[in-house]
Amino acid sequence: MSTLKRKRIANTLPYRFYTVPVLFLLLLGFIDSGYLGWLHYKNYTDITFSSFCALSTSINCDTVSQSPWSILFGMPLAVWGIFAYLVFLVLFLLVFRHNQAKMPLWYVLFTLALGYSAFSVYLGFISATRIHAHCILCMASYAITFLLLIYSFIIIRRFCGTFSISGLVATLRTAIRSPLSAAGLPVLFAAFILVQLLLPSYWYYTLPAVTEKVAHGLTEEGHPWIGAANPQLTIHEYTDYQCFQCGKMHQFLRRLVAEHPDTIRLVHHHYPMDHEFNTVIVPEPFHIGSGKMAMLAIYAVSQNKFWEMNDALYELGREKQAFSTKTLADKTGISAGELTAAIQYPPIRNALLVDIRLGMKLHITGTPSYVIDGEVYTGSIPPTILKTALQPSQPGKTPDTTVAP
Repeated sequence: MSTLKRKRIANTLPYRFYTVPVLFLLLLGFIDSGYLGWLHYKNYTDITFSSFCALSTSINCDTVSQSPWSILFGMPLAVWGIFAYLVFLVLFLLVFRHNQAKMPLWYVLFTLALGYSAFSVYLGFISATRIHAHCILCMASYAITFLLLIYSFIIIRRFCGTFSISGLVATLRTAIRSPLSAAGLPVLFAAFILVQLLLPSYWYYTLPAVTEKVAHGLTEEGHPWIGAANPQLTIHEYTDYQCFQCGKMHQFLRRLVAEHPDTIRLVHHHYPMDHEFNTVIVPEPFHIGSGKMAMLAIYAVSQNKFWEMNDALYELGREKQAFSTKTLADKTGISAGELTAAIQYPPIRNALLVDIRLGMKLHITGTPSYVIDGEVYTGSIPPTILKTALQPSQPGKTPDTTVAP
């Protein structure tokens, strides 16, 4: 088919042939952003949640949601996406039906789509270079913004006349006066401000402070514990300070211990997924630095500052900050010089390797993992186990004080 004939066929396509797909893309983008917002919320508030697209280390929506780059100016990116699509939709509805006088409005829509697409490229770059994981639903959103850009460009070429600033200004004035934009845009702006003011920062949490009300000490093997001196339930956690799920579960367990200080004991074990220390389980570079973070926590035991250091390390891991001995010194009261020396101290490294070997004997291949009565649970703890432990103990029943093998 010749080029001339293809152009002739294209010229017969009606305006709605282009606008209906744009409307479909906007609705699809809105749904996609809404689901991403729900996924983001569940990742931070539900300890057992795992999305359908957590397929691997590199393709994992949960990893992307759990990164600090999922928040922009105090609001989840998914919420920004919802409002971005709604703004585009309000302006688009003004030109959904062909009206030559309003066609210059497509230049505004093209500019919006260009901005959305540029931001999508930036987010893709962050996923590849900083997060080292990609979200399928995010990539779907990127594709939608690029298609909006393409359709906007085609419509401008097909249906818009010669561009002029005066024509665009006149069109914008007319559009602003229309009932849809006069009501829709202010409502959207007000809704955006309300969401920003009222949306709770569910993605940020703090651990309960270590107080004299909650007992803590060391097991006979030298592992730090916190909670009940004579527990009904003893939980051994094997965690990595750069593992988001570890931090989320630890926060949940610390709060649980604080609420039931005479029932539950939490015992900490280090299991960094760092190839420098855990070479058998992690042969390739992963969670670089988490092994040294564990060494700092081991040294803090000797200073009776383990739980303070533990909390500080989880905070740094959650915020994806490069750990600094000065920062940790400010948070724990241990001097930066001591912490720097601890990383080089062979006995501390050996103590860490003992924990790792213990985890390997238990066939632990991922974090967080929990050992309860000899059974290993990876990712989370079955609610039935916790529910049983929180029930009032029966008279004459001996509390469970089991420690890890």
